[in-house]
Amino acid sequence: MKQDDIMVCRCEDVSLKELHQCLDEGYTTFEEVKRILRIGMGPCQGITCGLLVQREIAKYLNLPVHEVKTHQIRPLVTGVKLKTIVEGVKNES
Repeated sequence: MKQDDIMVCRCEDVSLKELHQCLDEGYTTFEEVKRILRIGMGPCQGITCGLLVQREIAKYLNLPVHEVKTHQIRPLVTGVKLKTIVEGVKNES
């Protein structure tokens, strides 16, 4: 199977090839890869792809997986109702 066909992050549509290219460019931490490729920033917040990316980074750097730090999860603080947004727009007019 070609690396183009292997999806690492389904939420952001990132292939294994794109991840390897990013690593080859010198971005070797999860946070760097996250900022370049948006891995872990989709709806699942890295639950699906986090371990895959961690393993690929570990393999690339020839390190044990547990030595590769995972990304910082920043969940939403609180939800906002659409009604509140609409009312805010109306008040600005």
